[in-house]
Amino acid sequence: MKELSIDIETFSSVDIGKAGLFKYVQSKDFEILLFAYSVDNGPVKVIDLARGEQLPAEIIAALSDKNIIKTAYNAAFEWYCLNKFWKTPISQWQCTMIKSLYAGYPAGLKAIGDAMGLSEDKKKLMTGKALIRYFCIPCKPTKSNGGRTRNFPKHDEEKWKLFKEYNAQDVVTEIEIKNRLSKISFPQNEQKLWELDVLMNACGVKIDKDLVDGALEIASIRTEQLLTEAQQLSGLNNPNSIAQLKEWLETETGQEVNSLNKKDVPALIENTDSEKVKRMLEIRQELSKTSTKKYDAMKIAAGDDSRVRGLLQFYGANRTGRWAGRLVQVQNLPQNHLNMLPFARELVKNRNLDAIQLIYRKYSKHSFTAN
Repeated sequence: MKELSIDIETFSSVDIGKAGLFKYVQSKDFEILLFAYSVDNGPVKVIDLARGEQLPAEIIAALSDKNIIKTAYNAAFEWYCLNKFWKTPISQWQCTMIKSLYAGYPAGLKAIGDAMGLSEDKKKLMTGKALIRYFCIPCKPTKSNGGRTRNFPKHDEEKWKLFKEYNAQDVVTEIEIKNRLSKISFPQNEQKLWELDVLMNACGVKIDKDLVDGALEIASIRTEQLLTEAQQLSGLNNPNSIAQLKEWLETETGQEVNSLNKKDVPALIENTDSEKVKRMLEIRQELSKTSTKKYDAMKIAAGDDSRVRGLLQFYGANRTGRWAGRLVQVQNLPQNHLNMLPFARELVKNRNLDAIQLIYRKYSKHSFTAN
């Protein structure tokens, strides 16, 4: 055995799209459902772990054997998931997705399959997505399903059989992509950078949870204050409604308002003589700010150790090979020019909104960031 191609199917109650791979795997209910593999491009075998089957001893040994290369499409996923149960060093892994990105192909198994002429028909693809939704994420409790919050193989034997076939087919597809890319030389330094990237993302960045919680609480309080003020000024039921606010502004100013986008509001403020209209537009500016969304992302993605993992994607921009931001998008954190920043952070952690507004009044048009 020189090469082991792997694809796994997993379950976790954590939303991987919002929280990321690492918190997804760290969930107490995370488990590997199916383990499909091929040895040296041979026939694919599927181990039904959800049904109590065990990995063969030689496969467990292969996972940590430095003489055996492990491959997968988006191998960082398989590597991190498997390391929760078995040791398998990243230096022994190769990622077919990264190689395809290096070669200029798009990301995603379907997208590269289309580009290479390997794509399964649409019906099979949609079936696979439906099976993942059925078995891999929690389900909504209903009367018809007995109030359960998760679907197990026993709940639909036919779907489970199809899911195992789908799992096996992913290994077949990955091998075919890998073989087609074999003529393209993938530099060793790129391989080492990918390994470093995986380890870096697995280590993560520690955040100050008290600061995050404080910022979110202050933002919530401030939002309620602004909405109350806007309701009192305008009489609108929902001042956050673009349609309602446009109608009110047109009535107040006698002029048509085409847009309330971020770039258009400053001109509207400058061109009005009405203090009431000006204040409503200022409130609109503050309510529409998105900088506090990063605090939401941090809170969702942070593990029990206060570390946010998976912040960067190697070859996220496949044309240039640049890293791309994920989850919190740390590459576009706004600069912070507050004086006495440590003191400001303490005020936020203490939820002292009155002091913040009093001391940093000149910054009132700018949201605080996590810098």
